[in-house]
This record gives sequence, structure tokens and C-alpha cells, in this order.
Amino acid sequence: MGRRTNSDLACLATSGIRRFTALANQTPGCVKLTLGEPEFDTPEPVRAAVSDSLARGLTHYPPNNGRPELLEAISGYMARQGLSYAPDELIVTCGATEALAATLMAILDPGDEVIVPTPAFGLYESIVRASHGVVVPIDTSKRGFQISPTDIGNALTERTKAIVITSPNNPTGCVYSHETLEAVGLAQFLSGIYVICDDVYNRLAYDEGHERFAVLAQLEQERLAKDERADREFHGLADRTVVVDSFSKPWAMTGWRLGWLAAPRELKAQIEKMHQYLVSSVPAFVQDAAVVALGCDVEPMRETYRRRRDLVVSRLGEMGLPVEEPCGAFYAFPSISHLGMGSEEFCERAIREAGVALVPGTCFGTEGFVRLSYCVSDDDLETGLDRLEKFVTALRG
Repeated sequence: MGRRTNSDLACLATSGIRRFTALANQTPGCVKLTLGEPEFDTPEPVRAAVSDSLARGLTHYPPNNGRPELLEAISGYMARQGLSYAPDELIVTCGATEALAATLMAILDPGDEVIVPTPAFGLYESIVRASHGVVVPIDTSKRGFQISPTDIGNALTERTKAIVITSPNNPTGCVYSHETLEAVGLAQFLSGIYVICDDVYNRLAYDEGHERFAVLAQLEQERLAKDERADREFHGLADRTVVVDSFSKPWAMTGWRLGWLAAPRELKAQIEKMHQYLVSSVPAFVQDAAVVALGCDVEPMRETYRRRRDLVVSRLGEMGLPVEEPCGAFYAFPSISHLGMGSEEFCERAIREAGVALVPGTCFGTEGFVRLSYCVSDDDLETGLDRLEKFVTALRG
């Protein structure tokens, strides 16, 4: 018998999102509402900055954690959002994917448990399992995709090391309420777990003033530090919080593979070891362009997504597909549980019979739903919704 590979990795399936996108690509004329990739081009000033960097010969190894100019710019950008991270608490990564992988590999021992509220992006489970950890899901589909203290309390064990949260959420588009964030904070306060905030969609929240866990954690840590009666063991809420962000979604830079993470120095020192061994660094010639991107206005794109959200929610309602109204990102997650089939069968038939592709809820750990991505052109979205409506009508006979 030949030598075995990583047994946990061998058990992982390839991306379901990619599988259904590939099936759609094999179907002539199929409208793909599958990928979370903005149809916009990267802003021209950002693209021009790359040309300038290449002309100046920025093609050599940069510092592992990022060029100082970019780290300073990210620190200032986060400060404007209410988050206090110094440049030496940041790592520039090859997208949010690498940031998540480096973080989880840095904190997990074999058998450690990570709580993942579902539905959730499948990447979290894959990284945890490949790192020999154990995923503990929390089903939020019966609570409007929110989390209660009871949910987390039932999931916590002595082996719990972390929880991963993302708001606005992929695949639901929902934004976590203050009560949900409080429930997560209470669990962190009482158990000392890490909270990993996948905040890649935070700039695409439709309503101003939406709350972010990391901001609340820093404010609470500051409050506790001033309270002489508080147990010193619990002062470090922000010290056990990691913020992951990306250039991909807000600035339509998916192909650039640029992201970053923010963590307190002691934790960041461990994460940067994984970063150095995984990728060494992000290419030098894209980093000045990233500085330019941080100054570009995302409001026109966000307004486009908000308008499309309104259209999608209205049309899904007319089709009789219940959906929680998305408050950010560019996804809707309607229920198809009443149509008498599983989500994978629904999506396969929608491609074959109607020429419209969606992603089954099973790809996100939740049966009975499908994800519809509306970061496509208006024409494709209208056509896809028309085809989906005809398909659902035909199913009902």
C-alpha cells in the first residue's frame, strides 16, 4: 500500500460552488448567479498604480508582512472605521483566504473545536478540518440567521478554541444584530475563546452604523481596563480577536488576491510564522496599488447592490420563495424547502431545465435553501430571475 496523505484533507470535497459553476459553464446560454465576484472592473487609478510600480522596478522581495506604506495606510483606514491597530499589528495576505488559513493554523491543536454558525462559507470548515480541528456548527436558519446565547452555550466545550463570524454574511446577506454580537462577546468573556471576524463584506453593508464585533470588543476592553473591580483575566477581549479583511469585494479586486489581518502583537507574532511559511509575502508591485484602493469610494458599487437587492427580494416574493432581506454583501438565500426536493436537486434541475445557476444550501451547511448572487450585470440578473420564476412555476404544476 502506498503512503497515505493527510487523512483529514483527503476527506474534504472540492468546492461545491465551483462544481455548480462548472456545470453551468457546460450548459450553453446558462445565466450564472453562483459566484461572489463583482462584475465591475477594478478602479482605473488602482490599475494605473500597478503600471507605475512595475515601471519603478518594484519586483523584488518586499517585507514579509507588507510594505510600510501599505501597513500605515491600512492602519489609518481601520482607524476611520473605529478600530485601533498599529502597523505592527497587521499582516498583508494573499486574500482573506490566506489570512483565515494562517490564523486557524496558528491557533489550532489537533482535536480543537471551532464554532461555525451556519449557513457559512464552506472555506471555514475546510481549513479547520485540514488543520486537524473539529467544526461545531450552530444552525441559525430558525432564528432569522442570528445567534442566541443558548446556541453558543450549547456548543461550547473544554476543547472549544474559536468561533468564526462573518457579517454581512455569506450566503445570507444578513447583518448580525447587537444581541448576536453580545452573545458572541459573552462567550468570549466567559470562556476565553478566540473570535475570528471575517469582515470582507463590511464595506458593503447597506445601512450606515451597522455594528462590528471587533469595534465592540475594543471598546469593552477599554472599559474593563478602567474598572478596578473587573477580573483582570477578562480584560483581553480584543486580545483574543482577529479581524480579516480583503480588497476583493469592495473594490472589485478578486483576481488580485489581496487581503489583510489585524491581531494583537502576541497573537500576530504566531500568525505571521504561518504567513511566512505559506506564501512569504504578497507581490511587491501590487502593494502601492492597494494604498490607492483604500482611498477609492465604494458607494457607487454599494448603491448598485442595494438597488439589485430590492429587485431580488421583490421578485422572490412574487415567486413565493421566502427570504430574509439581505442587509449587505450581494447574496440572497431564499428557502425552497416547500418545493419537495433538496437544494442540490433543485439547482441541478434549474441549470438543465431553465438555464439559470444558483448554489445549493448544502454548500453552506444548510439544506432547504439556495444562494442567489446578484453581483452580475442588470441584464443577466433580470434574465436569471425570469428563468427562475418560470422554473418555480413549472415545479408547482
